[in-house]
Amino acid sequence: MSKSQVVVAYDFTKPADVALQRAIEVVTRDPEQVLHFITVLSSDQSYLTADKVRDDLLERLRDLFRAREPRTDVDFCVHVRLGKPADEILALAEEIGADLIILGCHDRNALGRILLGSVSTAVLHGARCPVTVARLKGYPHVQLERVIEVAHVALRPKPHRYSYTSSVAQVRPTDWPIS
Repeated sequence: MSKSQVVVAYDFTKPADVALQRAIEVVTRDPEQVLHFITVLSSDQSYLTADKVRDDLLERLRDLFRAREPRTDVDFCVHVRLGKPADEILALAEEIGADLIILGCHDRNALGRILLGSVSTAVLHGARCPVTVARLKGYPHVQLERVIEVAHVALRPKPHRYSYTSSVAQVRPTDWPIS
């Protein structure tokens, strides 16, 4: 069985750090995946800048994986491209046959999305594989009630479960005309 290909969009922002941590959690639970980290620079940047960004990201990833001490080796690649972020993320996903895309979300308001566009929305609508938009947890922690098994007491009837099956036979008579 071949390894799953996972694209992780990273742009050195806090939302991208959330996506990065989510990707690391995914791959440390299931090492049968290859992570493809992609950073997209504007097209007016030079290739020297792209090489520097690639080296910086590569070193950051090595440090993060060393700190997590994964049980097995983690396969990952770093891609730095020049162009429009959503287009380049989708192009990489196409090139490697991505099984999953993970990216962050900047949580802009509606006006900000209209004026600036939204990379996560464009990727979500253009992707041909599952997309995970990673966000920080905003819900408060809730202490749930513990459900415990109680021994049967003779004074009360024993709880039971219902199970239903269909009683209608789905058999076609043999004498039906075939039309």
